[in-house]
Amino acid sequence: MIKVEKVKKKKDSANEETVCLANGLEVSKFENFKKSSQFLKEPLATELVNESDHFTNDAVQLLKFHGSYQQDNRENRRPGKSKDWQMMLRLRNPGGEVPGKLFLALDELSDKLGNGTLRATTRQAFQMHGIRKENLKEVIQTIVNSMGSTLAACGDINRNVMAPAAPFDSPDYNIARALAKRVADLLTPMAGQGTFLELWADGDLEYTIKPDKDIEAIRKLQFKDNVFSGIKDEPLYGSTYLPRKFKCAVTVPGDNSVDLLTNDIGIVAFTSKDGNLEGCNFYVGGGMGRTHNNEETFARIADPLGYVEEPDVYELIQSIVAIQRDYGDRKSRKNSRMKYLLHRKGIKWFKKILADKYFKKEIKKIRKEPDKVLIDYLGWHKQNKTSHFVGLPLLSGRLSGEKKNTITSIVKKYNLDLRLTPNQDILLCNILNKNKGEIQKSLSKIGYENLENINEIQRHALACPALPLCGLAMTEAERILPDVLKRIENLLLDLKIQKTILFRMTGCPNGCTRPYMAELALVGSGQNKYQLWLGGSKNLQRLAKPFLQRMELNDLEKTLQPLFDHWKKSSDLDFGDFINTQDESSILNLLNEIQ
Repeated sequence: MIKVEKVKKKKDSANEETVCLANGLEVSKFENFKKSSQFLKEPLATELVNESDHFTNDAVQLLKFHGSYQQDNRENRRPGKSKDWQMMLRLRNPGGEVPGKLFLALDELSDKLGNGTLRATTRQAFQMHGIRKENLKEVIQTIVNSMGSTLAACGDINRNVMAPAAPFDSPDYNIARALAKRVADLLTPMAGQGTFLELWADGDLEYTIKPDKDIEAIRKLQFKDNVFSGIKDEPLYGSTYLPRKFKCAVTVPGDNSVDLLTNDIGIVAFTSKDGNLEGCNFYVGGGMGRTHNNEETFARIADPLGYVEEPDVYELIQSIVAIQRDYGDRKSRKNSRMKYLLHRKGIKWFKKILADKYFKKEIKKIRKEPDKVLIDYLGWHKQNKTSHFVGLPLLSGRLSGEKKNTITSIVKKYNLDLRLTPNQDILLCNILNKNKGEIQKSLSKIGYENLENINEIQRHALACPALPLCGLAMTEAERILPDVLKRIENLLLDLKIQKTILFRMTGCPNGCTRPYMAELALVGSGQNKYQLWLGGSKNLQRLAKPFLQRMELNDLEKTLQPLFDHWKKSSDLDFGDFINTQDESSILNLLNEIQ
């Protein structure tokens, strides 16, 4: 149980701070702010109804827990003028599942009250952009009325739970998808959900997320022993919630579409021959975010924790969350993710504290898994005997214009559901066999005439939104991705290199597109300048390394050409594997040939 005490400062009792006895460290002022927010309510509730066109910083911090970030369009900034304030809104879509009714509502909302686009994120959720403050409640309330939610899509809490998006009607994939939804329900905040419905749905409890009976029973264990936060209204999270964001992903053995090792908890579900969940492998402590020129921040892949049998899976998840709640760094937000706890204390310590205080069941050695593969599900696939699904590539996940209108009409006409992939693509699901031909004709009119021959470098490329809306962006990503990909593709063609490269791009070091797992990545470090990261693997099992700190984008070809040329001449390996066979000094020498 998390315990706190008041420590009075000598100068003034108003400077009281909270100390977490679990780790003995003082906490930041932000932790005390969360504690005094009445479970994520104030000052957000008050500011929601005032006439200002934007929220104050305090309200913005709470707004994140409700699924929204406040942004301004940098390109519309003018001296002496108010900023062009608008909201980005992110949904809660466990496993990327988007019912047709919800998608149609989002489409209409994006046109009416947004900027006309939807965006599939790298965590399998839809984002909307361009929402004005005065319209935010209408947008969220409409989403809730359409059986969607934005609760906990952002903030210091468990976020959208990932799972393989493919709707294959097979026991293993069915179990993985169901497990993701149950984990999301398990980790839904209790008091926080009450605040969410009060603010955005006028307190209508009809829209409360209702876990199944098994998960309801497991949630009662949140009141037990050290898992209990000590706060009955929020038994798992407590009044200060988690030190920072928390991410979970579920998959089936061998399918690494979810980038498993980049999550705080990665879960591999094993299915028995009779189609039931046998148990799960657990991996803990992954995360991508970092800060330039701060060696105390870094990307990290998860450590293997072990295997547990089916009856104990959910109890273990709650226990891991409770450890991060109690021992995660609440003083420095830059070091508050669970990956830093694992880095500081080590996996042996983590296992011991888990067994001693939180989870007194057996954790076995990691169960053997097949080799992991990055699967994207693009193109046409058999869903079951009576239906198909089709995977449509969306570069950077942006859905707009004629493409958005056509997909909307298809979903409406044929009563389809959607699923979003971690690769920012969309799957149209439940297509009856008799309708496949008609739908293919419609898709051909918007550039999907040949889904069997998708451009390889575009197939797995990712980019974050970056400029002009993201407040963290240092430079471009999404808007220039097509040009950057074309330049890399042309360079490979000029050198007669037949292999493709797993490429990712961000406008800042926070890692929203998981660039540190790519074979080649550009990470924004200044205007038109990027860090160059090399050496991740195509199956997302290895971290890349930084080789150049501030490469000018104009120098992309002449920087990469000597390296690509050496790769072609000396190795048949994939590019990331080739990088890892070379001395770092030799790679740097090749990169610096332009100097």
